Amino acid sequence: MIPPKREEGLHHCLETVPILKTLGFRLLECGVGFVRVVVPRSDRHNGLQPTFHGGIMTTVADCTAWLAIATKLGADAHLTTSDIHVRFLAPCFSDVTAEARVIKFGRTLCPVDVQLFDTNGAQVATAQVTYFRLATAPRAEEGRA
Repeated sequence: MIPPKREEGLHHCLETVPILKTLGFRLLECGVGFVRVVVPRSDRHNGLQPTFHGGIMTTVADCTAWLAIATKLGADAHLTTSDIHVRFLAPCFSDVTAEARVIKFGRTLCPVDVQLFDTNGAQVATAQVTYFRLATAPRAEEGRA
C-alpha cells in the first residue's frame, strides 16, 4: 500500500497529464512499485488494421512504467525514458490492461517490467522500460540550438 497522498498524486496525474488524459488511463490498482491501469480502445487508436496501434500500446507501456516508479517517488518525480523494448504477442481488439512492476529502484536508472492484456486476459504485449532519474525538471529551452 502506498501513502494516500502519493495515490492522490497519481490520480491527479491521470486527470491532468495530457497523454494520460487523452488516452483515458484509469488506475485499477497500485502498490509500492506496482500499478495496474486500463486504457479504453477507440477507433482513434487503430493502425492499419482495426486493432490497438502498436505505437499507442508502446505509449501505454511507457506511461504505466512511469506510474509504477511514481508509486515510490511521488507524482512530482523528474524522470525521462532511457529506453524501451516492446514485443507484440497478439493483436488487441479491446481495451488494454497494463501491469507494471519496478524491477530495480536504482539511484540513476529504474527498469520496469510491463505486461499488457486484452479484456479476455490474453497477453498482447510485453515490455521492458527503463527510466532515468533526473535531479531537476527538464526545461523546454534545454537542448535546443
